Amino acid sequence: MRVAPLTRPLRALDIAVPGDISSAAFPLVAAAILPGSEVELAHIGVNETRTGLLDVLKAMGLGLELDEGQAAGEPVATVAALGTALRATTIGGALIPRLIDELPVLAVAATQAQGVTTVQDAGELRVKETDRIATTVAELRKLGAAVEERPDGFHVTGPSRLRGAVVDSHGDHRLAMALAIAGLAADGETTVLDTECIHDSFPNFVATLRALGADIQVQE
Repeated sequence: MRVAPLTRPLRALDIAVPGDISSAAFPLVAAAILPGSEVELAHIGVNETRTGLLDVLKAMGLGLELDEGQAAGEPVATVAALGTALRATTIGGALIPRLIDELPVLAVAATQAQGVTTVQDAGELRVKETDRIATTVAELRKLGAAVEERPDGFHVTGPSRLRGAVVDSHGDHRLAMALAIAGLAADGETTVLDTECIHDSFPNFVATLRALGADIQVQE
């Protein structure tokens, strides 16, 4: 890459940046695991390279409606979700690059799905902020989930009755948020340790869930 010096000032412009589907995953899965819940998210980026999450949630039985449009040259949509009973599915192959960051929270969805959900071909999870295969399995087990680690993914057998517990994000923002979502479906109180990392990608996570009716307390 070669970059030449600018010979004129930069000009201001207005750009409507689509919402991040990786962040949208958390309220969508919250709706999925709490039957009867309704969530509507506006202006979410739905470029097909990133929408594996939506494909999987549809396969699991979540009611999804997309009102699609365009913004800044990218496809966007208002995504409406209606929670209902979930069924297990298999996640692997060409789907993995389209949802690799959403797999921890999809594991949470799988804990409430009927049958065995298999995640495979996802060895890349082991070299994220944490080994997301090992940490996701270990922390969901603390909540009572039936999860089995595999070299390139995991099996989740559901539905499981989750129980509130003390769990640890291991400093991984996506795991921290996935565990908070799991806590919404657990009996009793769930405490997630080391949640400052959530600000890495979703600073308004707690405020968003509170606006949806979640009871979340943050210890300063």
